[in-house]
Amino acid sequence: MRICAVLPAFDESRAIGGVVAGVRRHVDAVLVVDDGSADGTAEEAERAGAVVIRHATNQGKGRALRTALAWVLDRPYTHVLLMDADGQHAPADVPALIAAGARPTVDLVVGERAFSREAMPPARYYSNVVGSWALSKFIGVSVADTQSGFRLIRCDALRGIGLTARGYEIETEMLIRLAQRGARLQGVPVRAVYGPGMSPSKLRPVRDTTRTCLLAVKYRFLSRA
Repeated sequence: MRICAVLPAFDESRAIGGVVAGVRRHVDAVLVVDDGSADGTAEEAERAGAVVIRHATNQGKGRALRTALAWVLDRPYTHVLLMDADGQHAPADVPALIAAGARPTVDLVVGERAFSREAMPPARYYSNVVGSWALSKFIGVSVADTQSGFRLIRCDALRGIGLTARGYEIETEMLIRLAQRGARLQGVPVRAVYGPGMSPSKLRPVRDTTRTCLLAVKYRFLSRA
C-alpha cells in the first residue's frame, strides 16, 4: 500500500501542525489543501512536513477535496486517507483504517464515531444521528456514520468518478458514487475529539446536514457516477 493522507484546511493554523506530524508516521505522504486561509495554515502545514496546495480564496470543503484527489490520483498511490484538519480525528486511529483497507475485499473504510450525547456538542450529536439514518437510505448501503470525514479509499475505486460537490456534502456524494459502482465498504470504530484545544468547527450542523440530505436525493436518483 502507498498511502497519501489528504487534509482540507481553512484557518486551522492552531491544529494543523500536530495533525500532520501525527499522521505522517503512518503514511507515505501528507497533502494539505489550504482553502484560502488567512492565519498561516499553509506555513504550519509545510513546517510539519506536508505538501501544500493553496486556493487563493475559500471555495469550500468539496472543492478542496476535489483539488486534492486530482493531485493524488495523478500519482502512484494506491490509497487516499481523508482526515479533518481541526484535530477531531486522532492520528492514533489511522493504523486501524489501514489494516482494514489492506484487505483485497475492501475498497472503502469509514471511521465510525460512537455518537454520545455526553461527549458531543448537542447540535453535532443530533445532526449526525438523524443525518446518518436518513442518508443511509439514500446511499443504498448501511453506513453507521455517513458524515464521517475520516476514511481510507482505494484510489482505483475513485478513478473516473465525476464529483461535483462544493461543500460538506462531498462526503455523501462520494459514498453514493462509490456505492453505485459496487464499492465494498467496511466501518472501523474511531474516537472523535471535542473540547478545549480543538479548532472551532466550520460546520453548521442543522443547515449543512439539511442541505446534504437534499443533495443526496439528486446524487442518488437524478445523476449517476
